[in-house]
Amino acid sequence: MTTTNGTGGPVTAPATLDLGLARQVLAAQPFSRLLGARLAAFGEGTATLEVELREDLRQQNGFAHGGVLAYAADNALTFAAGSVLGPAILTGGLGLQYLRPARAGTLRAEARVIHAGARQAVCGCELFAVDGTGEAVLCAVAQGTVLRSGAPRP
Repeated sequence: MTTTNGTGGPVTAPATLDLGLARQVLAAQPFSRLLGARLAAFGEGTATLEVELREDLRQQNGFAHGGVLAYAADNALTFAAGSVLGPAILTGGLGLQYLRPARAGTLRAEARVIHAGARQAVCGCELFAVDGTGEAVLCAVAQGTVLRSGAPRP
């Protein structure tokens, strides 16, 4: 994925990032494993993360807990940015607007890079509740900034 930076120059992610490696990174996150999150798509400035809306991920009214939607948006945004910036990144900020409850099926967070520079990317995300027939209902939208963090600490 090549995207332009603030001065019009290209920003290109390392060629070694792919869906298989991204899935390994997700599997190494204990909280993501707890939620049963999976990456359905990754690369070229986009990422799609999915979570089955199990009973234990619901709040008292039977809707998916807002924290589950926030998690999905955060991770999808970060993976989308990672496809451009590389793997040593952290979320710098996240804004989320809930539109309607996610009731059942699969929560799908579809993120894309809106703008990337050498050190940060601004990303957008749409969150859908997808039922068994494939019908998707938009539940929330998010925007976030992801920053290069340098080499990860051991």
